[in-house]
Amino acid sequence: MAKSQETFNKKEKEKKKAQKKQEKEAKKEERKANSDKGKSLEDMMAYVDEDGNITSTPPDPKKRRIINQEDIRISTPKMADADPADSIRTGMITHFNDAKGYGFIRDLSTQESIFVHVNGLAEAVSEGQKVTFETEMGQKGLVAVNVKKAAN
Repeated sequence: MAKSQETFNKKEKEKKKAQKKQEKEAKKEERKANSDKGKSLEDMMAYVDEDGNITSTPPDPKKRRIINQEDIRISTPKMADADPADSIRTGMITHFNDAKGYGFIRDLSTQESIFVHVNGLAEAVSEGQKVTFETEMGQKGLVAVNVKKAAN
């Protein structure tokens, strides 16, 4: 008598294969039953209410607001031109080296130290003097220009 070609391991593999096939068919039937196909357009629509939440009911036309396209800001607003009177600051010369031609001014309102070069001076200054000045953006930060002695 010849021995059967099917072993226990082969039978188990066949059972698992058949079980997977059944599970796949069951999932397929479940998807068909829960399918959205065939629904009307109105059933598939979603709306956004005034609070930004998604709902299935359309918004109330009485609560509708009209928004002008020009009122919508996408980028940062343009900066207004600075008033020339606001750009004049007052400060105290904390350090000035005549030999090297530069120094620093301590702004009295912000207490920041601002670089000043001899080319930015309108008149000769020395350490400890109260001065008025304007600022410009230099290569490494703010630079004082048009530096004059302050009237006491």
